[in-house]
Amino acid sequence: MNSLKLPEFTLMGIMLPETTNENEQAMKDCGALWQRFEKESIYSQIPDKISDEVYAVYYAYQGDHTQPYSYFIGCKVADTAETPSGLHKIQIPEDIYLKNTASGKMPDCVANAWREIWKSDLDRAYHYDFEVYDQRSQNWEAAEVDIFLSMKQIDY
Repeated sequence: MNSLKLPEFTLMGIMLPETTNENEQAMKDCGALWQRFEKESIYSQIPDKISDEVYAVYYAYQGDHTQPYSYFIGCKVADTAETPSGLHKIQIPEDIYLKNTASGKMPDCVANAWREIWKSDLDRAYHYDFEVYDQRSQNWEAAEVDIFLSMKQIDY
């Protein structure tokens, strides 16, 4: 895993106000939001995209990963982008992140990466954590997805 400081950026997309990992509820809720993102062609509705990547963001944690949090799926946009009806914008603040790459069959590789993260003793900040889906995640049999974790402190 690599640590890095990322600058602030803006995302536009759809959100799930609250979910929880209890009884794997988040797997169902987040999966349903992904289905909506695909079925309603949300990607094509997002104006002023800066890149083709799709971001899945975990934020507004009410504690750690065992507590409720919000979930968002969208794309990086210009700060000045107008938000169409039905979409939302969020700001990802500048922060220190630990980058992990999930590899393998989708969506299992991402779920397994998160299970390993939850078992770890990483000093997570629980600010904004996110996955980045790019060209490497297109092949569901051999995908790569970058996961960025907001950290309290990084020892160099």
